[in-house]
Amino acid sequence: MRVVLLFLGFLALFAFLGCTSSKSPVPETIYINASIWTGVPNAPRVQALAVRNGEIMAVGSNEEIAKLHSDSTAVVDLNGAFVVPGFMDSHTHFMSAGFQLASVDLRDAKSPEEFAQRIADFAKNLPEGRWLTGGDWDHEMWGGELPQRAWIDQLTPHHPVFVNRLDGHMALANSKTLQLAGIDRNTPDPEGGTIVRDPKTKEPTGILKDEAMSLVYRIMPDDSEAEQDEAFARASAHALARGVTQVHDMGSWNDLATYRRAQTRGALKLRIYSFVPLSTWAKLADYVKQNGRGDEWLRWGGLKGSVDGSLGSTTAWFYQPYEDAPETSGLMTTDTTALRQWIIAADSASLHVVVHAIGERANDWLLNVYAEAANKNGARDRRFRIEHAQHLTRDAISRFAELGLIPSMQPYHAIDDGRWAVKRIGTERIKTTYAFRSLLDNKTALAFGSDWTVAPIEPLLGIYAAVTRRTTDGANPNGWVPEEKITVEEALRAYTAGDAYAGFQENRLGTLEPKKLADFVVLSEDLFAIDPVNIPNVRVLRTVVGGRESFVNE
Repeated sequence: MRVVLLFLGFLALFAFLGCTSSKSPVPETIYINASIWTGVPNAPRVQALAVRNGEIMAVGSNEEIAKLHSDSTAVVDLNGAFVVPGFMDSHTHFMSAGFQLASVDLRDAKSPEEFAQRIADFAKNLPEGRWLTGGDWDHEMWGGELPQRAWIDQLTPHHPVFVNRLDGHMALANSKTLQLAGIDRNTPDPEGGTIVRDPKTKEPTGILKDEAMSLVYRIMPDDSEAEQDEAFARASAHALARGVTQVHDMGSWNDLATYRRAQTRGALKLRIYSFVPLSTWAKLADYVKQNGRGDEWLRWGGLKGSVDGSLGSTTAWFYQPYEDAPETSGLMTTDTTALRQWIIAADSASLHVVVHAIGERANDWLLNVYAEAANKNGARDRRFRIEHAQHLTRDAISRFAELGLIPSMQPYHAIDDGRWAVKRIGTERIKTTYAFRSLLDNKTALAFGSDWTVAPIEPLLGIYAAVTRRTTDGANPNGWVPEEKITVEEALRAYTAGDAYAGFQENRLGTLEPKKLADFVVLSEDLFAIDPVNIPNVRVLRTVVGGRESFVNE
């Protein structure tokens, strides 16, 4: 009853104020009765905000914002809900995720039998000859045995199958796919990749790691523009429902073309910063000269490269061998001579360079090259990023701040990998794994994301992971490597202001204050008031992008 009376009181106030001068700018929409965390450091909570022309016009108390009301202003009563700046995701594979949403899902398959049966069931509904892709399987779900083509060959006689591990650094091909790709026992391992072979027969098992996957990708049919557009629409709806208002997409030139088509037909509902492969830096430099760098809805000018593989695939590059695979210490997925040249050349062209590095040796190598590029090309606001920055030496942690680098990290990986990482790299190396606290204490600004579809594109889960570090198997209720926990506020900043800074947008996004873009999320609970273990239960009620309500669930 109190809320109803309060709302009626505001309506009366709005009616009284409706006669204010029509010459003054008026908001299109005002949101009242909320608890708004603006993200502005040391600023108090506010109750209401006003939106005009896609921007925040004002924030303040209910009474202050009511004074801006006119007859044309829409009023949205949020009934005490919690509001934060729009969540951003600094690392996605957005189009791949859009296709995965319509593909076979192996993410939670708990046994080889379930893995094979899901593929068999999905194949039954595919036209003969159609490729069966997707997957996102995790062999650690059933104890760590890698899948084999023998598991699925008899179940998929009429379909080429190529299903990837959730980290995207290895995939399983059935025999039909290997035959189409021309892969047999005599095929050499490509540079930067591994064809896993049966130790007795030397025949390929069907598992291809990192650059070996390219042997299949090059013979797979291209998706049509209509299929790409459908995948983008699926991915967008999925992200918006989880409060994501912008993604930094580690994609391809085809992906950028898809986004530009969507913008042309008015189908962009969230913001995109589109990255293309670092090897194409010269093409991007020409593209920027001809087309600029986009606008506040769709931007480009960034390049993504890769040093090594992943921990789960034992291809992340370390100084010492893996505990459970002593024959390897990982690998470089890109020739380091070429990668160094691309980084320095792209930086000299004033392009934004971000590079994947997971193992400690890969991170150290990249830190050295970034330092060399900055020294060679001179001072400027370049904002080099290391994507993942998962396993660091103590010296590396201090060098991030010294070099002004941004670790673009994915906190959900910590609670996922934490189930089994110690068997890969032992108890000593995990002490500086996902070192959120150490990096912040060394004055390094974090940018958070998901690596979707490697992990869910759910910032609330990411915040939960960074704050609690509770592994998904329930084995670490007090947190895995708990000394690296951070606070709710620190995690929120990494998903908002941190990502804005990582994309050169801190003047327009990341906080809720006048003249910034009206991107915000309405949540069912105050993240500061609840036990952090309950954060995954918080619901996204509204997602607003540029003042437009792109998702509503009440």
